Amino acid sequence: MNKMVKNILKVALPIILGAFILYWVYRDFDFARARDVLLHGTDWGWMAVSLFFGVMSHVVRGWRWKQTLEPLEAYPRTGDCVDAIFVSYATNLVLPRVGEVSRCGVLARYDNVSFSKSLGTVVTERLIDTLCILLITGITFLAQMPVFLTFFEETGTKIPSLMHLLTSPWFYVSLFSVVGVLVLMYFLLRSLSFFGKVKETLLNVWEGVMSLRNVRNVPLFVLYTVLIWACYFFHFYVTFFCFSFTAHLSVLAGLVMFVGGTFAVIVPTPNGAGPWHFAVITMMMLYGVGATEAGIFALIVHGIQTLLVIVLGVWGWLHLMLVRRK
Repeated sequence: MNKMVKNILKVALPIILGAFILYWVYRDFDFARARDVLLHGTDWGWMAVSLFFGVMSHVVRGWRWKQTLEPLEAYPRTGDCVDAIFVSYATNLVLPRVGEVSRCGVLARYDNVSFSKSLGTVVTERLIDTLCILLITGITFLAQMPVFLTFFEETGTKIPSLMHLLTSPWFYVSLFSVVGVLVLMYFLLRSLSFFGKVKETLLNVWEGVMSLRNVRNVPLFVLYTVLIWACYFFHFYVTFFCFSFTAHLSVLAGLVMFVGGTFAVIVPTPNGAGPWHFAVITMMMLYGVGATEAGIFALIVHGIQTLLVIVLGVWGWLHLMLVRRK
């Protein structure tokens, strides 16, 4: 398989996977009603508040990233760190999970920061984020255990009959999602294999990973981390108030769907398209929201949040290319 075919597959497979799941979830959907809700039934004031939290989650992540680079004697401009975050999330829409690498390239180009060292700090960030989401998941699971158990049963994750499993359409959605994650891991391992050929690069990556030990202001790092995840949550939860059929949902309901959606976006599709809709719609129905209304919510919210990622990515790229540099 030549390099061009591999590159095409890296772009095409996530899109195909997301499109398949979206088709399955929305195959009998009333899109005309979704359009009416978008034009006449959406509270854009609350949507603006949600988008503010979305922007701030990226901005604070940029601030935290700069802090982890300082122990490596790397001092990029704060604006460049934030722009790199904007660009990385937009990149993930085309090549899922490649954004983490692209933001290191931005700082290497514009601020002369070692690519391999900054990549190590990104690895550290992801480990911290993993611990955070596991902590949030554990607390949410204990608080809403019956809801999670019902979700597992209805999606074919926990059922007594093998025949029921094989005939459950949601089982196949979950199966394709797992396969997508495995394919993503394979490509990532292949793309990172070249590091094993250069000892100095490996040492630089490790130095970046260990940079967290030497962060000068640990309380500030913790504060940034809390703010990032708080912004992520409110970016999602505030959208409940944009629609009459979800405004009654509680904070705990928001946490349940936030956790489900966070795990869903692990699947390598553009911005989690497909798996995120599946998870949020299914969980929202467990709280009494109708299937059509839940589908409208997921379609509009995901679409607007994806548009925000695109706009921020374009802004970050233009700011780097046209304003910050000659």
